[in-house]
Order: sequence, then C-alpha cells, then structure tokens
Amino acid sequence: MATHPLWSDDYWLLLLQLYLKKPEGMKALYSRALVDLSLELHIPPKNLYEQQFKLRHRDTPIIELIWDTYAENPRKLNKDAKKLRSMEGFGQPKKFYDGVQVKETFERDFSPMADYPDLKPIMLVMILDLYFRLTPITMAEETPEVQDLAKLMKIKPQLVVEVMDVFQFCDPYLNRDDLMISSLLLPCREIWDRYGNDNPEKLSSFAAQLKEYFR
Repeated sequence: MATHPLWSDDYWLLLLQLYLKKPEGMKALYSRALVDLSLELHIPPKNLYEQQFKLRHRDTPIIELIWDTYAENPRKLNKDAKKLRSMEGFGQPKKFYDGVQVKETFERDFSPMADYPDLKPIMLVMILDLYFRLTPITMAEETPEVQDLAKLMKIKPQLVVEVMDVFQFCDPYLNRDDLMISSLLLPCREIWDRYGNDNPEKLSSFAAQLKEYFR
C-alpha cells in the first residue's frame, strides 16, 4: 500500500477521529464521511481507506502514540483536529499541489456538475450501471429500478431517464443518428469512455460500492 504524496502524519488525527465515529471502526471505501475527508485532504478515498488498516493495526510508533494520546480523550482529539484544520494552508489545493506531480479525478467525480447541480459524475456511473441492466423500452420513469435509484440518489426519476437517453447516444450498438443537443452529452461520453467499454462486472462492483455514499 503506497502512501499518497500528499499524506502527512498530522492526518492520523483526522483519520482517528473518523475511525472513532459511531459505529466505531473501519469506514466503507465510499462512505460519505470518508469521501468528505478525502475531498478535504485532496487524497483519494482508496488511499485513506488503506491508511485505516494501518491505523487499526497500530503498526508504527507514531500510530501507537496517536492511539495512546487520543483514543480515550475525544475532547482533546476534537480540539487538536480543529486546530489542525485551522492551520494556514490546510485544505488549499494550490498550496498542496505545488511541486507535486499528481493527477486526480476523484474530486471532480464527487463535485456537482455545472449545468446540472443535482448530478455528480459518480451518479452518472450508477445510472450507467443501471442502463446496462435495462432495455431502451424500460428506461422510463415508471420502471421500479429507475425509481429506486432516483430515490437512493435523491433526484427525480425523470433526471435518471434523461441521463439514460443521453447514454443511448454514447452506445455504439444502438447507432443513434438523430441530433442530440444537451450539456449532459460530454460528461456522459466521458463516463462511457471510462466505464462503458470495460468489463461490466467491474462497473457493477464499483456502482455497488458507491451506494455507500448515498446511505
């Protein structure tokens, strides 16, 4: 498990704070709390998820010290975590990325889309997974699977159907030749290029993990 270049040992405090939140223990890879911390630190969820294993096993002196200092003193942990967050430069990506050669897409994937603020790219991933489970005729608002996904993501079924309609233009097997004018076309095309031509089982597994973010 390689350590992310933006990781700092100071972040063990924030990770422990997350770990101790009820229910105490390892947080799911795409749980809302872990993703929020990832966005705050500009470190992908996968890296923080892996760091949780190190934290749980207490396999370095500094981690052992963190546990001894804070595990039974949540007030001190919260106070020092708040102080860390208030430090100059904390949470400022330009300063964090200065001189660091990294390319991340996860922050954009979890950010609202400009023309569709109710949507995030990860939601397009989940809609694409459902797209492959339906036929064009069942890509309708009254379809139970469409309604269930919309309810999970807290959007209207109409919006799920609208995205699916755009995915039909991206689908090479449908050979749609009519004109599509939608600001959803480019983001949907990007998601299709990333996941639509890959193993559908990988997409299905990823979409299942992403459900944790909406629970």
